[in-house]
Amino acid sequence: MEHLEKLLERLQYQVLQGNTDIEITELVYDSRKVVPGCLFVCMKGMAVDGHIFVKEAAEKGAAAVLVQEEVEAPGHLTVIKVEDTRYALALTSCAWFHHPAEELKVIGITGTKGKTTTTYMVKSILESAGYKTGLIGTIEAIIGEQVIPANNTTPESYIVQKYFRQMVEEGCTCVVMEVSSQGLMMHRTAGFMFEMGIFTNIEPDHIGPGEHSSFEEYMSCKGLLFRQCRTGIVNIDDKHWKQVLEGHTCTLETFGFSKEADLRAVNPQLVKKPGYLGVSYTAEGLVNTQIEVDVPGKFSIYNSLTAIAVCRHFKTGLEDMKQALKEAKVKGRIEMVRVSDDFTLMIDYAHNAMSLESLLTTLKEYQPARLVCLFGCGGNRSKLRRYEMGEVSGKLADLTVITSDNPRFEEPQDIIDDIKTGISKTSGRYVEIPDRKEAIRYVIANGRPGDIIVLAGKGHEDYQEIKGKKYPMDERVLIQEILKEL
Repeated sequence: MEHLEKLLERLQYQVLQGNTDIEITELVYDSRKVVPGCLFVCMKGMAVDGHIFVKEAAEKGAAAVLVQEEVEAPGHLTVIKVEDTRYALALTSCAWFHHPAEELKVIGITGTKGKTTTTYMVKSILESAGYKTGLIGTIEAIIGEQVIPANNTTPESYIVQKYFRQMVEEGCTCVVMEVSSQGLMMHRTAGFMFEMGIFTNIEPDHIGPGEHSSFEEYMSCKGLLFRQCRTGIVNIDDKHWKQVLEGHTCTLETFGFSKEADLRAVNPQLVKKPGYLGVSYTAEGLVNTQIEVDVPGKFSIYNSLTAIAVCRHFKTGLEDMKQALKEAKVKGRIEMVRVSDDFTLMIDYAHNAMSLESLLTTLKEYQPARLVCLFGCGGNRSKLRRYEMGEVSGKLADLTVITSDNPRFEEPQDIIDDIKTGISKTSGRYVEIPDRKEAIRYVIANGRPGDIIVLAGKGHEDYQEIKGKKYPMDERVLIQEILKEL
């Protein structure tokens, strides 16, 4: 139970009818979950407007409703009007869970790429230095021993606050979370201060119906994080960083390759060993040391620099930091799977042309004997993505193995034919093997010394979606089965 006035204390509001001197049994924003005595928050969604459920909520016994426009309501119902009910949900959620963020140091990471890997690197370093750290990300939320699979990059504000409260109860002192521009735009992270806000990079992405109307809006949404944090840590090499940070209220630190950066990467080297690819570099400026990371590519340097810039504030020892960076692994993001000393095999989530191009370009720098790329595309999604991915793989890989991904309600062969349309614009060699397990068997059985083989598109997913049903399918399990059979 919570007093309604207490829930509203940090909000500006008008009481349209009823009174605020009442006890509330539950905070609810889904009309199907209304219970007697609750406060129901009416939000406008993409498909449904919560304001149409006021009468139904009253019939189910709601004590009060929060609205942002006039509604017809039975006389016994308390009606509170605010400017924006999404923002109001965030602030009432903070109050409902007794402001848990005030007992935590919350680190928010925003950017087009690198958020996921960086969150795991930061968690790894902080934990090795003895800070119990919660995580909220695209793949999952981690609270102590509990792992909860994620639906959105940034969950609804009520869920964020609920997780924070559970983290405090589990003894966490820090939280690292991915913060999407959508989440910022929809006030999912409103109502508390981030200890740190991190900006990794920005590229035109998520522009379109139901997302951002323009690149400018996308940038300004990312920028909201830097009016809500104490310290901003920013990639100075990104050409848009000044625009993103316009109007910021935090103290700033920068990282990157630029001589101007407060924390700089100098003398980067590619590291290549049997079954393993990585990078090493010298960190200079705020931290001076030699770093090696077990993940290939230049973006890997950025991810580790970001993690170092953050963890420096927690007085983590240099050796802890270096060890944790070597051990930080993210399921399905350039995840090496040891199958042979002759060639390197990895699993990666690259599931659009931009991420596939970035991955294959990175791997080409390691001068493989052959670069082999196995992928499929999801059904009931854009055909353009298939053409583009086919073209990228045809251009960059020495051999493409086209297979099935999540066909959903389409025929796998139709999807494969679309990918072939893209690949035919290039002179790239390809084979098609619709059954994903057979396709993986083919690349492992035919791997040659010095090859780099990448299984792209599934990453952390452990299912395949066919005709509305999800079937278990984890590439790690398939690889082990195939190795036994071979």
